[in-house]
Amino acid sequence: MTPSLLDHTPRIAAVGVDGFAASARAAGADVRQLAWRPPAAGDPALGAKLARLSAHPAVEAANSRALDAIRAVQPLLTDVRPAAEVIPALAGERLLLHAGPPLPYEEMCGPMRAAVTGAVILEGWARDTESAERLARSGGIRFAPCHHHDAVGPMAGIISPSMPLLVVEDAATGRRAYSNLNEGKGRCLRYGALGADVSARLRWMGERLGPSLGAALRARREPLNPRALTAQALLMGDECHSRNTAASALFARELAPDLARQAALGGIEALDFLRDNDYWFLNLSMAASKLAMAAAEGIAHSTVVTTFARNGVRVGIRTAGTGAEWYTAPAAMVEGLYFAGYGPEDANPDIGDSAITETHGLGGFALAAAPAITGFVGGTPALARRVSREMARLTVGRHHDYRLPGLDFAGSPLGIDLRAVVDTGHEPVVTTGIAHREPGIGQIGAGLTTAPLDCFVQALAAFPEPS
Repeated sequence: MTPSLLDHTPRIAAVGVDGFAASARAAGADVRQLAWRPPAAGDPALGAKLARLSAHPAVEAANSRALDAIRAVQPLLTDVRPAAEVIPALAGERLLLHAGPPLPYEEMCGPMRAAVTGAVILEGWARDTESAERLARSGGIRFAPCHHHDAVGPMAGIISPSMPLLVVEDAATGRRAYSNLNEGKGRCLRYGALGADVSARLRWMGERLGPSLGAALRARREPLNPRALTAQALLMGDECHSRNTAASALFARELAPDLARQAALGGIEALDFLRDNDYWFLNLSMAASKLAMAAAEGIAHSTVVTTFARNGVRVGIRTAGTGAEWYTAPAAMVEGLYFAGYGPEDANPDIGDSAITETHGLGGFALAAAPAITGFVGGTPALARRVSREMARLTVGRHHDYRLPGLDFAGSPLGIDLRAVVDTGHEPVVTTGIAHREPGIGQIGAGLTTAPLDCFVQALAAFPEPS
């Protein structure tokens, strides 16, 4: 006798809106809701374009070249210098660099406006908060994205002329990328905190920390290799975006003898600062990632995402095959763990250049290496592994050097593919901090967020099809 379909509880995979599953579930079926979206956000014309670009020989060849170029970069930390010495545009006028895609002062969020104020006072362009804000509003300061000057900055991302920058150089090509120095924990300008304590730390970083680090690096027999430190830290519980505990310790150990020899310049003070700064390596991770992804810029027909940045108002991406053009969407909120006394109603939307690490296979893409981060959202190591597996579906390849112990030492997913994001509807996952939306307060938590799908939809629509 042929068994009936209803002899056992039906097991149903539901695709589409949740209502499709409601009736079956109410009738006792075992229903699994699949996270599926129509390709190309349901746009027929864009879906047809996506189909034409899928497996296109010119695109596949370009993405292979992009992947090879990214992997070939050998980042070396060679120096620490004042920003105006290494970014010429900062030497000639009142210019401040900021995180994310282009944004006028009038549209900046609270944390970024506060960071602008702090930087203006640091540079001596204004004496107090009121006059600094008045100067910024009047057009007396020009603003530009860090990414337009081969630089990156976490959170508000403000870089001003006197701030010391990490100088990271590709051993093969001599190309450079830059990031400011990490201020550590507590009240920091990058989160929009203001006050005498914040200003005093920034002045010390410019007068003592930067010069001692620069002297120590220049005196080394060999430049410091951040790729080697990152590879080791991934085996020790870091993902080198939100969690940098191991990487920061490895950096301090590597540079300690060189800093100790620079006592007259502040080397011992620098060692004390590094000992207490578990966030230190983030800025170096960002600069190394920026340098690597810049190698793919301008490769015609490549759908690899080379830039992914947020300014607290909008998120923007750029791709190898579309050049310098930004494709933006409103910044998402961050789901995470808040400090006591704060909650989602206090939070600013996603902000910072640090998501460049995700484009380079770190952060959310390497979450399997750092399962502790999922605790921000009530997750588990299984969630961390699942996220890294899902992110691999969005990339063109894997790292050769960055291995994830939670995934049997598979290489971390590398090179976000514009086509894959639009095809699957899966948004890239980002690990990040949370800033208070009001200026002058600072960090209030940390967690996970995603890159808005609409950025990728726009970029695909504008992507020039190979002939």
